[in-house]
Amino acid sequence: MRHSYGLGWTVAVLFACGLGFAQAQAPAARPQAPAPGPVRPAAAAPGNQTRVDLNLVLAVDASGSVDDERFELQKQGYAKAFLNPRVLNAIKNGNEGQIAVTMVQWTGPTLHVVMVPWTVIHDQRSAQTTAAAIVAAGRQIFGGGTSISGAIDFSVLLLNASPYRADRKVIDISGDGSNNLGRPAEQARDEAVKMGIRINGLPILSVEPDLDQYFRTSVIGGPAAFIIPVKDYNAFGDAIMRKLVQEISQDQHPRTKFALK
Repeated sequence: MRHSYGLGWTVAVLFACGLGFAQAQAPAARPQAPAPGPVRPAAAAPGNQTRVDLNLVLAVDASGSVDDERFELQKQGYAKAFLNPRVLNAIKNGNEGQIAVTMVQWTGPTLHVVMVPWTVIHDQRSAQTTAAAIVAAGRQIFGGGTSISGAIDFSVLLLNASPYRADRKVIDISGDGSNNLGRPAEQARDEAVKMGIRINGLPILSVEPDLDQYFRTSVIGGPAAFIIPVKDYNAFGDAIMRKLVQEISQDQHPRTKFALK
C-alpha cells in the first residue's frame, strides 16, 4: 500500500503524546479546485510578550508536483526531526531555551493554509506535542502553481503576527520547483531580508535537478542564509533534522550558567 511506510510510526507518536488523535478518521474529499483565499494573520498584541530564541516559519510545498505521498513525507520528516534529541539539545542551548514554530502549506500566490499555529518548544513534551500536531494536520490545498514569493510574503505576515518576541526570525522553505506564479521570488526575498528576516531553503531535486542553484540565487537571503539540497523525498527526514539543528543554533548566545564572583 502506498502509505503503509509511515502508519505505524504515526500511530506511535500520537499515542505517546496522549493527544487522542489515534482514532482514524475518513479523509476529506479532494476539492475540484483549490479555493482558499489569503488568510491574513491578526497583528500580535503589544505589551509583554514571551521571549523565545527564534520565531520559525516552516513553509511546506503543496503544489501540483507534490502528490499525497510526497506531502506526507514532508510532514513525517518535520515531525521526526522535532523528536530528535539533537534538535531538542539545540533548542535548550539557546539563551531562552525555547523557540516558537508555526507551519504553513503553500501553492499559488494567495493559497496558504496554516497547519500548525504558533507553538513554543522547550522540552521533550512540547516537542512531542508539536510533532503530533504536524502528523495530525491534513492537506487542504492540492495545486494552484508554485509561488515561492507568495510563500515568503505570507510567512512575513505570520512572523509579524507572532505572539512571541524573538531577536531572530527565520523562514524555512521546502519545495521541489521554482517560482512560476506571482511576483519574482527575488523581490519578496529582498523585502523580507530588509525587515531582518533570514530565509533558508530545502530544495528537493526530484523534479528539477538544478533547483539548488535556483534556491541559492533567488530564494535564500539574510546573513549566513543556507540551503540543504535533498536528492529525493525519501531523504527529506535526515535533511530537515540537520537543517533545524543548524538554523536553531545560528547566532545563539547561551546564558552564562554560573556567575563569576
